[in-house]
Amino acid sequence: MKNTRSITDKFFLVIKGLFMGAANKVPGVSGGIVAFVGGFYEEFIYSLQKVNGKAFKLLISGRFNSFYRYTNGQFLSLLIFGMLISYFSISKILDYFLERQELFVWAGFFGMILGSIYYISKDFNQWGKSTITAGIIGLIIGISISFLSPATQNDNLLFIFFCGIISVSGMTLPGLSGSFILILLGNYVLLLVDSVNALYDTFAEVLRGDFSFTNNIKRLNTLKILGVFTAGSAIGLVSLSHLLSYVLKHYKNITTAVIIGFITGSLGVVWPWKRTLYRTDAQGNMLLDTNDSPIITNYERYLPDLMIAETYWALFFIIFGILILLALDWYGRNRQENA
Repeated sequence: MKNTRSITDKFFLVIKGLFMGAANKVPGVSGGIVAFVGGFYEEFIYSLQKVNGKAFKLLISGRFNSFYRYTNGQFLSLLIFGMLISYFSISKILDYFLERQELFVWAGFFGMILGSIYYISKDFNQWGKSTITAGIIGLIIGISISFLSPATQNDNLLFIFFCGIISVSGMTLPGLSGSFILILLGNYVLLLVDSVNALYDTFAEVLRGDFSFTNNIKRLNTLKILGVFTAGSAIGLVSLSHLLSYVLKHYKNITTAVIIGFITGSLGVVWPWKRTLYRTDAQGNMLLDTNDSPIITNYERYLPDLMIAETYWALFFIIFGILILLALDWYGRNRQENA
């Protein structure tokens, strides 16, 4: 872990946080892939591992500087800062384009994941009986998850806490999309759309000096749900990081093989030629959840009515997504050579 960072390094850490936050918001895309491709995955996991009993003792005793250094605070704070900005900016832009240009968004991410598979596997030369088996297992699990059907929405606070623990898997496990897991659990719209929008609206109102939200029972309930979800996410993030740091230390080659297989299997989740399906009643009217948002049920994975032009544009965005990863690879190699 770096002790000192240049202004440029700090700036790019925030940018990486932006991309992690955006990736975690999109169903099928894993923020862990961003960390892996960005070359800071191991530092991210090991830094989270430092949030332990010793860290809390330092914090409670008022030794804030020691706590900051021990937990690699500069790295984590800049990365988390970027993620927070993303949730209120880039993620809103993604929501906009997912609603209006769904095919092209999926195509871009499909290309980026293809590029990620190349990026991760190109220097991995440890293929053998155990790693091939691990890769196949990861592939099968990834494919299986992509064909599961979503559950119905559940706002029970204990279940929300569980959703928080599970959802952060996307940040710690490359290839496993936390947002897609939330779709399977039935709570994607509630936790990553309605709750985030409620928090955004609340901040906007407070900045204007408007505190009327305190009388809005629906808003307060949504904010309470977000708070429980955030607590679950924090606990899940720290606990998973301890497990992963151990696995990376003792079984790095097998872990990498599983990740390559898992990411490859996850391509089914971001298959571009699909359409989001929503729950409807017997008359075909779209049903809404308690926050007046449509409920995602599954995806139609084959779209025979697409125009040729749309298909060409989708292929363009797939190639564009691959080129982004190739550019990151080129940038990373040039930085190492000039370091």
